[in-house]
Parts: sequence; structure tokens; C-alpha cells
Amino acid sequence: MTTYLVTGGAGFVGSHLIDRLLDEGHSVLCVDNMVTGSRANIAHHLSNPKFEMMRHDVTFPLYVEVDAVFNLACPASPVSYQKDPVQTIKTSVLGAINILGLAKRLKCPVVQASTSEVYGSPERHPQDETYWGNVNPIGPRACYDEGKRAAETLFFDYRRQHNVDAKVVRIFNTYGPRMAVDDGRVVSNFIVQALKGEDITIYGDGTQTRSFCYVSDLVDGLVKTMEISRDFSGPVNIGNPAELSVHDLAEQIIDLTRSKSRLKTMPLPVDDPIKRKPDISIAREHLKWSPEVELEDGLIATVDYFRSLGM
Repeated sequence: MTTYLVTGGAGFVGSHLIDRLLDEGHSVLCVDNMVTGSRANIAHHLSNPKFEMMRHDVTFPLYVEVDAVFNLACPASPVSYQKDPVQTIKTSVLGAINILGLAKRLKCPVVQASTSEVYGSPERHPQDETYWGNVNPIGPRACYDEGKRAAETLFFDYRRQHNVDAKVVRIFNTYGPRMAVDDGRVVSNFIVQALKGEDITIYGDGTQTRSFCYVSDLVDGLVKTMEISRDFSGPVNIGNPAELSVHDLAEQIIDLTRSKSRLKTMPLPVDDPIKRKPDISIAREHLKWSPEVELEDGLIATVDYFRSLGM
């Protein structure tokens, strides 16, 4: 049995990761400042003696005793991270410093939840881990994009300078139950609008592409990254390489929900990527990982979740 620290554990991805770790018999300390996290996501664990919740902001040092750390703390949707951009970049950079300092003291492994946003609006397609990206350092998304890039730098510097067992996972678009209703991500937006019978808002002409990974597949990739030898550091892309247009996603969700919603186009936000697709060769080779959940199956489960909220 291992005691894991999961920062951002009350969030969408963090709560599913905690489910997995507890199911495997481990103990979990969930740390979250509850800015974007939800108590409802972890409420089913509150009576579990192997689960502990701590309200704490990772921009301040954390003094706990654990065996391994998953650092997921940071708002991840454009709506969330642009509400307070200064705090967003603080969470990425100061949070990484504090979590790496903890891992250095405890001599324990730590996995950083980075993002495909480090590639910016990519000029290479699909995106592999050797690509340095095309990021606007002064745009409205930079607080997240550059914050995560700086966090990656810190993880590799701590690895080189202090021999910390630090690993980096670059997460591509992920969806599933427990997504926030108002987080502004394309899957949740489309499902909520379809269930309400509202017009489905497409930003741009809808030809921009994304690749969607179901949350259980992502969690499996995070766990396998933690469990692999310390010789492997990443960065490693974790995402589904099946690519489709935003327009096609909207049509599929309309069909699944049997909605009468119509499509409505709006201007594309500044610096919004036109294409996004992971090259997962490294994950396949080193982690023996690849996604298993088909998009339709994952969307059905996600639609059922939003229906359960009374949408």
C-alpha cells in the first residue's frame, strides 16, 4: 500500500485518479483549494479511512508525509484559467516549486500533469514530444500555456540538479463524467446546450480539429507513468490520436442526445489552436499504453452524467 498525494484532487481528472488509487487499496491525501474543484466529486470518499481531504493552495509550501505525488493543481479550462490569469501562472510555477521541494525532501516520485497547450497553436501535426511548440507568450492563454511550460522546466531542472524522480505527462483533450457544467470546454458545452435544446455554439467555422480521450484512459496513463522506472521522465503525450472536427463532434452529440439544437457559429477566440492531435508513440513503447474507450461510448457515459444533474 502506498500513500499518494493528489493535488487538485477535487477536480474532474483528480477525482477520477483518486477513485482508481483507492480502488487499488492505496491511501490518498487530496489537496485542493476548491477554486475549481468540487466537494461533490469526492463526497463518496469522505467516510473512507484511507482518504483524507486537505484544503490548501499549492502556491504555499506543503508539509506532509507521503510516498508519491501527482501534481494536478491548476485550473485547466480556458474559462477557468482566464478568470484570474496571475493566480493561474502562480499555481503552475510556485505550485511546481513547492511540490518539487516536497518530493526532494521526501525522496519520492512526482508526476506533473502538464498539457498539450505547451504546443500552442502547433505548426507540426500531429504533435510529438520533440516539438517545442508555437506559443504566444503575451496572449490571453499564456498564463496557462507558459505557466505549464515553466513548470516542465522546473521538473527537469529538479531532476537534473537534485536527482528528483520527476516525470511529466502532457495531457490532451479529456472528457467524461464530473466535467463542470460551466467550464467552457467543447464537450461539456455541446452536451449541456444539446440537452437544454439551445443552439450549439461553435467558435470558428467548425473545421478545427481535436482528439478526445476518455478520463479513465487518461487516469491509466497517469498511473503507468508513476509506476514506470525512474529512468523514464517523459515528457509523454497522453491522449487519443483519433482526430475529428469540432463540427462533427457537435453533430454526433446532437444525434446521441436526440436534440433539436441547431449549430451557431461565433468568432474563434484569440490563439485558439486550429489542429490538435497527439503522437502517442512514446506512450505505446515505454508505458505500453493506448486509449481503449471509443468516442461514442465515452460520450454516452458523459451525456448520462449530465442528464443525472437535471440538464
